[in-house]
Amino acid sequence: MEDMAQAHVRIRPYREEDRPGVLALAPRLAEGVAAWRDPGAAVRAAEGWLAGSVAAAGERRGAVFVAVRGSRVVGVVSVDRQRHFTGDKDAYVGELAVAPDAVRAGLGRRLMAAAEDWARDQGLRHLTLETGAANTTARRFYAALGYTEESVRLARSLDRAVQTRLS
Repeated sequence: MEDMAQAHVRIRPYREEDRPGVLALAPRLAEGVAAWRDPGAAVRAAEGWLAGSVAAAGERRGAVFVAVRGSRVVGVVSVDRQRHFTGDKDAYVGELAVAPDAVRAGLGRRLMAAAEDWARDQGLRHLTLETGAANTTARRFYAALGYTEESVRLARSLDRAVQTRLS
């Protein structure tokens, strides 16, 4: 159930003054990265994804929505168009992150609803996304919203030291 403090959170389109708050959520996007990946590199990549999504939204190629409590950004979702290998145009959620002190209060659901509404307004019939295989919390969240796994990406570290640690 949504807590009273979360009830005062607004979901709205991104504004340039939201940039620092949005970028501060980048570490949340690096959670669930495979053990052999560099966590610092994952955070830097997440910062780049968010900056790219903001730029795409500014050029009207996609949209970014933020959850704001007072003047603080406590969540973000980006959505854009992406061509599926079958040729269909889908909506694609690039990033969804909620601040640690704002989780489990319905903000992720509200942000995903904003992304879904945007996709419908664009005439798109599917919304896709990716998350780390080890990010079981996110996978359960998306399953609860009705998302099903469509493909699986496999990877193997070729570093013998990493293989030994993982064995």
